[in-house]
Amino acid sequence: MGPIRTSSRGGRARAGATAAVGVLALAALTAGCRVEPAGAAGTPAPVEPPAASARPADDAKPGGDPTSAAPTRSASPSVPASPSTPPATPTESPDAPATPEPETLMKTGDSSDRVRELQARLRQIGHFDRSPTGYYGTTTEASVRSFQGKRGLTRTGRTDTVTWQRLLAMTREPAADELRPPTEREVAKPDPRCMTGRVLCISKNSRTLAWMIDGKVVSSMDVRFGSEYTPTREGTFEVYWKSRHHVSTLYDSPMPYAMFFSGGQAVHYSSDFAARGYTGASHGCVNVRDEAKIASLYAQVKDGDKVVVYR
Repeated sequence: MGPIRTSSRGGRARAGATAAVGVLALAALTAGCRVEPAGAAGTPAPVEPPAASARPADDAKPGGDPTSAAPTRSASPSVPASPSTPPATPTESPDAPATPEPETLMKTGDSSDRVRELQARLRQIGHFDRSPTGYYGTTTEASVRSFQGKRGLTRTGRTDTVTWQRLLAMTREPAADELRPPTEREVAKPDPRCMTGRVLCISKNSRTLAWMIDGKVVSSMDVRFGSEYTPTREGTFEVYWKSRHHVSTLYDSPMPYAMFFSGGQAVHYSSDFAARGYTGASHGCVNVRDEAKIASLYAQVKDGDKVVVYR
C-alpha cells in the first residue's frame, strides 16, 4: 500500500494548531512567576493592612475602634493630649530666696544709751523690774526673752530688728526721769557726818550713794556691798587714790572708775551688778551699777574728799 498523501492545506493547519498550543502552554507555565508593578493596567494594587505603629497613640475614648477615623480633641479634662503635643510635665519652681535673719541691734555685753532706752521701754510694759542702767546683762537678756515669748517671737534674748520694732510699736518714748531715775531705791536721810563739805554719803540700809556738797545732794545712785564673808567697812574715810581703768590684782577683775577709800576697798562701777542686780555681792567694795552716773561722779570727786559708810 502506498503512502497516504495529505493535502498541503491540512498540514499547514495542523502545524499552526500545534504551534498555538505550544505558546499557550508556555504562557501558562510562566504566569505564576511574573511580578506585576502596583497600579499596572488591569491589575489593582494590593491593600496592605494598617501597621500597628500607624495607629494613634491614644484614642478619643478608651476601647475605641482603632480603625475608625482619627479622634477629635475633646475639651474634657479626662481626654489625654494629642499625640503631636507632648503631655505637660510639672516644672519645679525655683526655690524662694531664704528670708534673711533679723539683724541683731543689741546683745549681752553691750553698753549704750540705746540699751538704756530698751530697758526703759521694757519697764513700761512690765518686762524690766528695775531702773535702766545702760548695760545689757543677764537681767536684760532675760527680760528681752520674756518679751519675745509673749509676742510669739524667737526667744533669743538678743534685741534684733523685729523685736525692737515690735517694742517700739507697743511703748512710748521714755522721759528723762525714766531713762535716768535718781535711784531705784529712795535715798536715805543723810548721816550727820555727811552735812558738811564734799562727801560720798553711803547708806547700807537704803543701798544708795548720795554725792553731797555742803549738805545738798548733787546726785545719787544705787549701790551694793560685800557679802558677810567680805563685808564693806563702815566709818568715816577719805578718797586717797583714783584709778580710771583699774583691774584688781587680787581677783583679776575690772574696777572701772575706782575711788579707793579704805585699803583695797573702793567705790567703782560693776558690770556684774548691772547684769545681776542684788543677787550678787562684791568682795568689800561699794559697787555702782549705773556707768554713766559713776563716770560723772568720778570726774567730780577729788583726792581727800570724805567718804561716810553707815547703816
